Amino acid sequence: MNIRHLEHFLAVAESGSFSRAADKLFLTQSALSRSIQALEMEVDGRLLDRVGKRNELTPLGRQVMERARRIVLEASELKRGAELMRQANAGTMRLGLGSGPGAILMTPLMCHMARHQPQVQVRVVRGPTELQLVQLRARQLDALIVDMRALPPDSDLSIEPVAEMAGGWLVRSAHPLLARRSVALSDLLTYPVASTPLSDEVSRQLVEQYGPQANPAQMVTLECNDVESLIDVVERTDAVLLGVLATARERIEAGAMAVLPVRPALKATARFAYVTLAGRSEAPVMGVLREFVAQRMVD
Repeated sequence: MNIRHLEHFLAVAESGSFSRAADKLFLTQSALSRSIQALEMEVDGRLLDRVGKRNELTPLGRQVMERARRIVLEASELKRGAELMRQANAGTMRLGLGSGPGAILMTPLMCHMARHQPQVQVRVVRGPTELQLVQLRARQLDALIVDMRALPPDSDLSIEPVAEMAGGWLVRSAHPLLARRSVALSDLLTYPVASTPLSDEVSRQLVEQYGPQANPAQMVTLECNDVESLIDVVERTDAVLLGVLATARERIEAGAMAVLPVRPALKATARFAYVTLAGRSEAPVMGVLREFVAQRMVD
């Protein structure tokens, strides 16, 4: 059975249109029609019915589509596996990073790869997890490192926990509240509170621990997906950052920022995961990434 015929059939089945599928495949509609007809002759049955302006799958077509997806994926992975073996330690690393992992990993990873793997082409993408999942499924990214709580439990994803990291309250080293030995949440809320968007689970933990006044919908006054920008704001103002302590590790060590002694101490943690497509072959160079992540993503 011709793999190309299966790919052409899947394009029509998924778009519902010969014209859109032909454009996507860079084929003429007549060539695409001949390809589908050839497949129908091989399976000895009609795969598509024309209903109005759309093409709908027949019962046989639905059955063939499910199997065709697996066959096309396996054929693609067979080619990819052979290519990866030829690449050895070269090739491309295409990585999506969530807000917290981006602040912890991006610059150190780029420096590490430039020094130790200069032949590898590294591409790092930042952005919302939902968009990065679309790019992963489109084979535009090889892996993601993101907030585990933001991931849907989809069967096509391989989700491996990589780190659980402490959260806390961060301020600039000269912040007025640091003069106190202990800080209550009510004291903290007299200042602007900065945070990246929080999951429902973390929001519930905050309310359970500190009461309704800790609901991020009301408590957070400065919110964006870029934690590094929030860290810059907190270092220059009296705003308080609610976030993963490790994202400001270097500034804490340099004495530019400090952990605010809020009582009770924050119990919420961040859980990060390494995400790939289930069953997809992994480039050998991704082992370098896994080792690097294991070393860097620690409290």
